[in-house]
Amino acid sequence: MNSRPASFDELDRKIVTALMANARTSFAEIGAAIGLSSTAVKRRVDRLRESGIITGFTATVRPSALGWRTEAYVEVYCEGAAPPRRLAEVVRGYPEIAAAMTVTGGADALLHVRARDVEHFEEVLERIRAEPFIRKTISVMVLSHLLPDSPEAGASQLAPDGATDVR
Repeated sequence: MNSRPASFDELDRKIVTALMANARTSFAEIGAAIGLSSTAVKRRVDRLRESGIITGFTATVRPSALGWRTEAYVEVYCEGAAPPRRLAEVVRGYPEIAAAMTVTGGADALLHVRARDVEHFEEVLERIRAEPFIRKTISVMVLSHLLPDSPEAGASQLAPDGATDVR
């Protein structure tokens, strides 16, 4: 990755916006929408990737399709000041943790956990609590998503060409 600051103009912003809306949009389609050739769009996307502005392309899958039907957020409280690096090492060992972040407030971290069912969630929670520096956890189970099209909900959309755009 290039360490010098990358220029980021209005055309770059339009390209990134188009790719965020549908990463399967072709360079030709983006170019037609913003007044560039597909080659010019590709050069800009390559530059945006090299500079680290675009970090990758991914498919988001509806969790229930993979059997993950239970979801919760877990506040983690540590003994002393557990460094974020140590927390990151621990959470990487749990495939059930969809996201993890340090937070302000009383908790040291917040974990987004997905599991097959409540029993599986309880097993994951007990493994987390067994970590030597974890003092306590507070869990909140997700009942429903109020924004069902959000990435957190594992939304699936239909692409303009009729193909399933799994997000």
